[in-house]
Amino acid sequence: MFGEHSRAVITVIGKDQVGIIAGITTVLAARGVNILDINQTILDTFFTMITVVDLEGCSISLPELKRELEKKGQELGVDVRTQHEDVFNYMHRI
Repeated sequence: MFGEHSRAVITVIGKDQVGIIAGITTVLAARGVNILDINQTILDTFFTMITVVDLEGCSISLPELKRELEKKGQELGVDVRTQHEDVFNYMHRI
């Protein structure tokens, strides 16, 4: 569905609890999204994760993937944001 080298950045922020990484990565795997890089940390009681994913094998559109991840985030009590790499780079350019 996506072209070669089509990537997205996913951020997850919320109160730390068991199952956050598993919940988000299960959604990604079910849709054929490959994780290229993942970094997570816990600051006091807050969980933060930034993930770069390859969308080339994704079986649904980016807006649909965003909705699925947001729904999973609501179930887990965390905020999930998904941006295409081009949008992310544009917003964070110097």
